[in-house]
Amino acid sequence: MIRTLVVDDDFRVAHVHAASVDRVEGFSCVGQAHSATQARTAIAESRPDLVVLDIYLPDEDGISLMRSLVAEGNPPDVIFVTAARDLEAVQAAMKLGAAYYLVKPFGLEQFREQLLAYRRWREGVAQPRQGPADQAQIDALYRLRHQMSSARARTSPLHPTMAKVLTAVREASEPVTAAGVAETLHMSRPTAQRYLSDLQQRGLVQMDLEYGVPGRPTHRYRPA
Repeated sequence: MIRTLVVDDDFRVAHVHAASVDRVEGFSCVGQAHSATQARTAIAESRPDLVVLDIYLPDEDGISLMRSLVAEGNPPDVIFVTAARDLEAVQAAMKLGAAYYLVKPFGLEQFREQLLAYRRWREGVAQPRQGPADQAQIDALYRLRHQMSSARARTSPLHPTMAKVLTAVREASEPVTAAGVAETLHMSRPTAQRYLSDLQQRGLVQMDLEYGVPGRPTHRYRPA
């Protein structure tokens, strides 16, 4: 069971997140905190495996709280759930090793998907091993880590133009090329290609190679 602490300054939001955690198989909410001070006390007392952490707290921001936990050694894993959208905060969270960064508002299914991805990764890491890891075991752990990143990418907000590109792919009667999307949306081919590549990395579209005339194969995109 993954023991989880929810930290949010809004009592109502904290309660909703705590209830959501309890509904996901393999998770148990062991407490709620509404400030950094309360969070430190709860972490020291309950030793959670995971902290669902807001950045906007009344006495200290969540990034600073995580930084101090890391400095103390053996910190719990952290999933940020916050309205903070600035890239500086996102980059700081990533550098500190946060498992995920979910921007409010979001659907509870998005929250559940990321918790499940985190659980799969944790279970892979926690499996007892005898002796040194072989390459297959290392690759398996990295694939699980990638699944966490993919979940993050799928659920993060899309740029409006990227959303239009995704719609164009989904509404097409057959797999489309970057040139076809560009013509449909009246944009340059490089711009369409850039958004299609990003959507592919997010796991929202799939790319197939079509080999025809000699030369470079054609990239065709379809919904994932």
